[in-house]
Amino acid sequence: MEETTGQPPLRRDRPAPGVLRLRLDRPARRNALDRPTLEALLDAFAAPGEPVVVLGSTSREAFCAGADLGLEDAERATVSDLLYELYGRMTASEAIVVAALDGPAVGGGAQLAISADLRVASPGARIRLAGPGHGLAVGAWGLPSLVGRGRAMDLCLTMRSVDAAEAHAIGLVDRVADDAAAAAVELATGLAALDRAAAARVKRIVWASARAIEALDVERTENRASWTGSMEAARG
Repeated sequence: MEETTGQPPLRRDRPAPGVLRLRLDRPARRNALDRPTLEALLDAFAAPGEPVVVLGSTSREAFCAGADLGLEDAERATVSDLLYELYGRMTASEAIVVAALDGPAVGGGAQLAISADLRVASPGARIRLAGPGHGLAVGAWGLPSLVGRGRAMDLCLTMRSVDAAEAHAIGLVDRVADDAAAAAVELATGLAALDRAAAARVKRIVWASARAIEALDVERTENRASWTGSMEAARG
């Protein structure tokens, strides 16, 4: 069973018992995030109804290009706030979140991947966190717990693109598969068979040990204070 929610759509289905799949479906905009898409995602993560969520795309051309730069300044500021609310909701959810990364994940899209609990990438995946060049800190809250302090500084400050092979080598993604979408569903199906309360407990403890949630609040607050309304700044 598949539903289409919002306009532009976020597609939902249940490809296996205990697995909710959410797929971004704005191929013409490379799945750039606007208010309707984010509201649909926030709604989905408010009560997933299943122990595992797979977050991916309907197209292998892109996972997510970040915040939609075609929006007016006021709307982009709202989208940025909604993005940080979504990252917090994903990390706080009891559901285990598996990101299926096909193509580029940039800015806010890269942060969606960081907010997931596990990441499966296709060989064509690329991850890029564009921040300080545009007056923002982007992803600094979550990267250190994945790749370490030095690599986090490197990726945040250079804003360079990381391919799937390097991302796997440094721990930015957990698995690389030719068909990331199928591999993510396979992984999620196994996770859905675990004791639900125990899996949720593991997630809660791991995120607490990383102290990333506190850092997320700092990044969100300080980015809001330094918002300039520039087009490129909206990528976060």
